[in-house]
Amino acid sequence: MFPRFCGLVLLIPLQFLLFVDFAGADEPGGVELVIGGRTKAEGGDWDPAGSPLKRPFGLDFDPQERMVIVELEGGRVHRRDVDGSLTKISGDGSESFRGDGGPAADATYNGMHNCAVTKNGDIYIADSWNHRVRKIDGSTGTVSTIAGTGAAGYAGDGGPAVNAEFDFIMCISLTPAEDQLLVADLKNRRIRSIDLTSGVVRTIAGNGQKGTPTDGTPATQAPLQDPRAVAADSQGQVYVLERGGNALRVVRSDGTIHTVAGTGRRGDRDGSALKAEFGAPKHLCLDDQDRVYIADDENAVIRRYDPDTQKVTTILGRSHGDPHLKLSHPHGVCWQNGALYVVDSSQNRILKLQPQP
Repeated sequence: MFPRFCGLVLLIPLQFLLFVDFAGADEPGGVELVIGGRTKAEGGDWDPAGSPLKRPFGLDFDPQERMVIVELEGGRVHRRDVDGSLTKISGDGSESFRGDGGPAADATYNGMHNCAVTKNGDIYIADSWNHRVRKIDGSTGTVSTIAGTGAAGYAGDGGPAVNAEFDFIMCISLTPAEDQLLVADLKNRRIRSIDLTSGVVRTIAGNGQKGTPTDGTPATQAPLQDPRAVAADSQGQVYVLERGGNALRVVRSDGTIHTVAGTGRRGDRDGSALKAEFGAPKHLCLDDQDRVYIADDENAVIRRYDPDTQKVTTILGRSHGDPHLKLSHPHGVCWQNGALYVVDSSQNRILKLQPQP
């Protein structure tokens, strides 16, 4: 179905393709380097400066199993085909805003944090420093703004998202039914939801005040510290990750908010979820069993919260998962077909692993 990008994409130079299939699933520790390789400290010769990616921050997959990657600093949107080839489909590296109404190849962005791709191939992008959500149409390849005016502020709940104001959209995610787009509206300290049929935006968590929510409080009446990422599970619950709050919270189906992991203090501790400690966590995703994977930025690890056991475990980094691997500011995490993909942002590479049960 990918004629939609024909004529819109620019192929990257051949030498960059040499980095894409650098390693396979037989890597030590069961970690596959999808883009990039092992650094000298890990026993390889990977130089992050030579990567075809520049500070990648988020990824997702389209209906044809192709990886879509957005860069925070590089300002580009890439597609990795199943054969390993990498193509730039949007963005020119500048920190700017243009291109709405035209082809993806002509659009620019400012500080993209992540993306979410629908089953029909629409790509939604958190254009964070432009205070907007952008969309690359899966059929036409046309770019548009679906949320945000570009002005930093808080306004518009109950009306069209395109007329609403946001203040640093950090991360977005689709609900399992793909009828809602969840938005972490950082500086407004709110989680907002955009109805993808009507285009109407509303707040589902946060009252705009800074603070730690009291368990059982209606989510829209509760303060938040700094919501960085949001994702919904299969039961209609919405998880909220707070970087400065060093905690994982959940909005239950009854609309109340609860802290489920983290003490609020910065640290690095596994075990009982409410006694666990995080180090400025930044992104999350869920697997098919509704377990939550967390990119624990400053601790340079990937953690997993299991709602059934109510425990937090480290699955990658600092000798976990692979004794040789050293992450550097991991950001994006994405679950796809039984595997976890990790964007190792500061080393300009993408990893894949199949976590143990």
